[in-house]
Amino acid sequence: MPVSPNAKSDRHFVTALARGLSVLRAFRSGEERLSNRELAERTQLPKSTVTRLTYTLTQLGYLHAVTETGRYRLGLQTIALGGTTLTHLDVKAASTDLLQQLANDTGTMVALAIRDDLSMLYIENCRSEDAVLTLRLGIGSRLPLANSAAGRGYLAGAPEAARRKLEARLAALDPVGWRLHEVGLRQAEADLAAHGCVTSFGDWRPDVNGIAVPMRVSDNLPLMVVNAAAAAVVISPEQFMREVRPQLLATVQRIESRYQARA
Repeated sequence: MPVSPNAKSDRHFVTALARGLSVLRAFRSGEERLSNRELAERTQLPKSTVTRLTYTLTQLGYLHAVTETGRYRLGLQTIALGGTTLTHLDVKAASTDLLQQLANDTGTMVALAIRDDLSMLYIENCRSEDAVLTLRLGIGSRLPLANSAAGRGYLAGAPEAARRKLEARLAALDPVGWRLHEVGLRQAEADLAAHGCVTSFGDWRPDVNGIAVPMRVSDNLPLMVVNAAAAAVVISPEQFMREVRPQLLATVQRIESRYQARA
């Protein structure tokens, strides 16, 4: 994510730190390998700047250089930092067993996600032994904001002003694709009002169906999303709405009640 002009004019803002963090955020999964050129494209920073940043981050252990390919992957320091942070999230303590129970009962993969810039970031992920998915996702995985169930859940549940700003950024990044995304997002708003959840039935990936519910456990915490997903050949859209949706809604209510009771 590029540094905003307003941030640059703030004398307290450390631009070098922001740029270094933008390099780390450019990795969409812990397995991804990226070159300096690819990082420059994703961060919109000069390649010479990215080269210096990747060198520094490698020396500190936040990146690991894959010498045979000239690419980088996230280093152990980022894993340790993220693991420490996520472990101490109270909302995880209040939700993990309920998410796992939902996964077991529905035969789906269930995740707790927060927004990170224009992606949804999984901070918890549970799956049943019977869940059949055509992709592997875990804690730290990122999903697109515009067409995934988690992303649609966030945008549909976000305050209007925040939603408008995010949608304007999405439209500016992909004017052509935005026409299709906007239709899905308007439908997500209608679905949330009518059914209490949003859907993504083959919209993100044709082989994956999913539904999601926005969740706000506290005014002091960001809006979160709980989503359930499964292979499209295993659970149809009709089954999701008829069988999985009521259990997902009940689980979100239980998490909210449990967290508020602990606060």
